Amino acid sequence: MIIVINMVGRLFLRRNQGHMAPNYICNEGTMTSSWHKHFYFLLFLLFSSSLFAQPSVDAGKTLFRNVCAQCHAKDMKTKATGPALGGLQERWADYPREDLYAWVRNSANMINVVKHPRAVELWDEWKPAVMQSFTLTDEEIESLFLYVDDQLIPKETGTPGAPVTSADNSGQYNWLYWILFLILGALALILMRIIGSLDKMVATKDGEVYEEKPFLKRVFTKRVVSFLIFGLIVIAGYNTVTNAINFGRQQGYAPEQPIKFSHETHAGVNKIECQYCHDGARRSKHSVIPAANTCMNCHSAIQIGSEYGTAELTKIYASIGYDPNSGQYIDNYTSLDESEIKAIYTKWITDTYLDEAGLEDLDKKGSRIVEAQWTGIKESLTNEQKKQIPGPIEWTRVHNLPDHVYFSHEQHVTVGQVECQSCHGKVEAMETMVQDAPLSMGWCINCHRQTEVKFEGNEYYASYEAYHAQLATGEKEKITVEDIGGLECQKCHY
Repeated sequence: MIIVINMVGRLFLRRNQGHMAPNYICNEGTMTSSWHKHFYFLLFLLFSSSLFAQPSVDAGKTLFRNVCAQCHAKDMKTKATGPALGGLQERWADYPREDLYAWVRNSANMINVVKHPRAVELWDEWKPAVMQSFTLTDEEIESLFLYVDDQLIPKETGTPGAPVTSADNSGQYNWLYWILFLILGALALILMRIIGSLDKMVATKDGEVYEEKPFLKRVFTKRVVSFLIFGLIVIAGYNTVTNAINFGRQQGYAPEQPIKFSHETHAGVNKIECQYCHDGARRSKHSVIPAANTCMNCHSAIQIGSEYGTAELTKIYASIGYDPNSGQYIDNYTSLDESEIKAIYTKWITDTYLDEAGLEDLDKKGSRIVEAQWTGIKESLTNEQKKQIPGPIEWTRVHNLPDHVYFSHEQHVTVGQVECQSCHGKVEAMETMVQDAPLSMGWCINCHRQTEVKFEGNEYYASYEAYHAQLATGEKEKITVEDIGGLECQKCHY
């Protein structure tokens, strides 16, 4: 594209060279007037505008999954933690589009500072649920809207009564880009030949010997090279700043764990309290990863999983030396070799399979299951550093703040009475644990600005007598974390 722009400019200059006054001609026979510079500047703007991403349904789908899906229903029609996104644009139709953008980026600012009537109306309907702030461009927000609209359009399935599915149009028009690329390449070659002929005619007319330049020199002129360097600097700068902002952030991170543990089954279906397993959250800085003895409080009795059968629970037994065949812990477990350990747990897997299948002898299917589950035990409980099966389960950490950030679970859970879902999302609906929030400084600051301190009946805030008096007299409706010093740098960066 740059080459074609350059050649069109040169051709235009050659065509009009004979009509220009001498003071418009430089040593190379090209114009140096101000309008010549403006011509290239306009071409640059035309080209650079194509570098910016345009709104698209696919981009909106990715954004919805990353920033919206935890609070808004995927069918865009059902109310969830947040309102249904279908019809959102119509509900804001009476206000400028920029107001809607501002509300999506920072709803708290629109409610508390701007006091936008539509934003306040939504707050009155949905409080105390607060939508977190986002650093989204106008194009990204429009992509979200495109995806929302796309989900509301009935899709053709071809089969009456078949479920509605979205068609994957990615790559549908890729061939058009290739054709356009070939056309531009051909146009560049044609323009090169025309410019070469014009250069030769000018040289012959002036009585000079025309020296034909090599192909690369004709393509990569000083102007093109300068433009490319400038473009690379802009792109490199943009990527550097973007990567620096996102350094250490891993929103949406959902690593594979050594044992397939379902929070949906435990916290959702069986209603197990978060702090039953993560008991450190109420009394220490860290929430702590549950030890295997916490698992055994239930799974010494519940020995067959609802979804994976013996496959995952046997990994817990093998890690601590619990024999499910006898219901006893194995003496001198760490001194057993691998073949002895294998015999214990493959017997348990085999007996369970035979009971469930109603067989007396192991068939081929059962043999494959037993061998596959034993392989899974070995792969989950050993690695290059840990050669033996006995020992703690090496879970992969999902949430990890930088070393220079201080965060105490006890301070938030016990003192602040913050719900686990406020930071970790709807854990009770997660089959695989995923980092729901960005955990960025801006996200934490916005939370401190918006979160109301629970003074009533909370002994930890008894010393804030002035604030208690202001609340009692109605001088203040609420006290936020910001009011009690929650934005001081030393609170988090000690």
